[in-house]
Amino acid sequence: MTVSATTNIASYTGDGGTTSFATTFAFQGTGSSAELEVIERTIATGVEVTKSYTTHYTVTGGSGSTGTVVAVSAPASTVEWHIHRGTTQTQTTDYVAN
Repeated sequence: MTVSATTNIASYTGDGGTTSFATTFAFQGTGSSAELEVIERTIATGVEVTKSYTTHYTVTGGSGSTGTVVAVSAPASTVEWHIHRGTTQTQTTDYVAN
């Protein structure tokens, strides 16, 4: 199945209370196989940390549709969460030039 959306990132600033973050783009896979990457950026320093599935968040939706990233603990107001679509890129056909 192809993904026709060109948007591939959603960004949110934590508030210490919100735990659900909608993806505004379609992505493949579901749950632990969702082709998403969640990066937490500290606003003051710009330091980025990649978050882990089940330890820091879970995912609902997907399989060619939008979904939601659900944080295990609400991100603090000092950080941003950046949700990236990480679609696996494979080429199953060998194209010959000309």
